[in-house]
Amino acid sequence: MPKIYEGNMDDTTGRFAVVVARFNETITRGLLDGALKTLTEHGVDDERIDVVWVPGAFEIPTVTAKLVETGDYAAVICLGAVIRGETTHDQHINRAVSLTLAELGVLNSMPIIFGVLTCNTLEQAQARAGVETATRGKDTEDSRIGNKGGECAQAALVMVSLMAKLEDRG
Repeated sequence: MPKIYEGNMDDTTGRFAVVVARFNETITRGLLDGALKTLTEHGVDDERIDVVWVPGAFEIPTVTAKLVETGDYAAVICLGAVIRGETTHDQHINRAVSLTLAELGVLNSMPIIFGVLTCNTLEQAQARAGVETATRGKDTEDSRIGNKGGECAQAALVMVSLMAKLEDRG
């Protein structure tokens, strides 16, 4: 029988950083509120959460790399909102941010959670930063979008737990 490893949201240890873009702040503040609510609901004290504001989504990877360097965090949750405009600028931002954050996570064996919305419209972004709780996946009859910041915090909690289990395996 194979040994199965999976994380959970109730086995919380360590510090969490949340990097948030100020650009589209009406959206990103909603994402931040969802992330903070989820972390605290699962037993992460305010003293173990650092929120770092950056000008825009493009600056998220630079600050995330700096935070990873400190060795102080169990996970970094990255929140932003890039909304399509009249040019392809959004595509370049989205690609650069997503690839760099993924690389930071892999190279440092650390959960770097991608919570940068990449929406076509403001309405799509608002729906993903709202107060409603999301359902998991899109394959359920009652699926709804909900707050992606909260979902990112859930992913961070699960990944921190999973990484600890993988580290402790013997």
